[in-house]
Amino acid sequence: MKAFLVFLGVATLGAVIAVLLLLRNSAGGGVDEEPVASISTAAASASPVTRKSVLLDAEGAVIEEFSGDCAGSGYPYLCRRVREQLLAEDPQLLTRGGLTIQTTIDQRLQRAAQRAVDAHVHRDDPQLATQVMIVPGEGAIKAMAANREPADGPGFHQGTTAMPYALAAALAAGLRYDDGFVVSDEYRPRSYSTFKNCADRAVGDPAHSIHNREKGGTRFVTLRSGTQDAVNTFYMRLEEKVGLCETVKTALRLGLRRADGSPLQEFETFALGITEADPVSVANSYATFAARGRFCEPRLITEIREVSGAAHPYPAHCVQVLDPAVADAVTGVLTDVLAKSALKGVGREAAGMPGEGDGFRTAWYAGYTPGLASAVSLGDSRGANRYPLIDVTIGGRRYSRVDGTSVPGLIWKKAMTEAVRGTPETAFTPPDTGRFGGCRDACPN
Repeated sequence: MKAFLVFLGVATLGAVIAVLLLLRNSAGGGVDEEPVASISTAAASASPVTRKSVLLDAEGAVIEEFSGDCAGSGYPYLCRRVREQLLAEDPQLLTRGGLTIQTTIDQRLQRAAQRAVDAHVHRDDPQLATQVMIVPGEGAIKAMAANREPADGPGFHQGTTAMPYALAAALAAGLRYDDGFVVSDEYRPRSYSTFKNCADRAVGDPAHSIHNREKGGTRFVTLRSGTQDAVNTFYMRLEEKVGLCETVKTALRLGLRRADGSPLQEFETFALGITEADPVSVANSYATFAARGRFCEPRLITEIREVSGAAHPYPAHCVQVLDPAVADAVTGVLTDVLAKSALKGVGREAAGMPGEGDGFRTAWYAGYTPGLASAVSLGDSRGANRYPLIDVTIGGRRYSRVDGTSVPGLIWKKAMTEAVRGTPETAFTPPDTGRFGGCRDACPN
């Protein structure tokens, strides 16, 4: 009996320490403050029966308890990603309890991202807004914010944020900034074989016309101007020249993935963003540009430790997938895109691209500084096709239509501006103008 009481007292002390940690964090603690006690102390003292699973940030401070039920989480999008990873690792992990889940999250950046989302999209809006922040060259996910838990996954057509994949493929093939084509405001492939997928099957559709959102008439458009103005018909011509398969392969190497895990759809409008993309993969693909072509698997969990002491580590996996000079050249174009928009001025060198889905069904913004990449997606969770972002009220404000530089762009700028504040300044590697400047074989007459 005496031994049992001693055991109970130790277990209760451990539980109290764990509660104090949680209270400290809910009061605003995080990576900027000295932890009250390390989680290892609580783990050593608490009984396996009384302990609950907890999420830790990159510094070892408690983010919140983790039960697997993300409806009550303070960060439902983050919670969902952790749950999905545990299910993929071992479904039994969710039922064991007492897990110590070490993540890559930076609570300062997590709060910045969440504040930015909350400032523009209400928790009860039918639209779903998500933001992801990733460190280039590491793959470490530093923030995952949303206005609420995604019901069936946060995948929306990424729209024109897909154009840089075709741009990278073109620059790798030898095209230069001022190479281009004479285009009009309508494009239609000449034949079915104009576009072939990676299985060498003809997937062009001569009966289908592509139009520009902004009319400009017949004119010569370059890689630089076509990207800055997100000219649909230009990007159809560019994808035709470099090849649909090579464009898709480039996107895959950079890290683009579908939200449902199925293969990318290889159709002629791939460069216009038909992929229902995972926001993590879009942010990570842009992080690959920022890291000068170095791709790292996106990583949220660094280690899961069970009550028994069994550890499940998740090491980083990185590989060079793109010529650094090509990545720098893409960054040079996207730097101009951001600098010519209303979103310029985040406090660091930055590059970015807005994304509008067909018919304003979805809206995105993706961009990066040398040290941090981020993507924001927005769409109606009831069905983007049925409920386009036209004549809608979001966050208490009425919009005639939502494009990439409005709600998603404003979220991106607010969060990134706060994220880089107080951090060391770094710079992009300038593009090689000798290799990519001017035009080579697709010059204006």
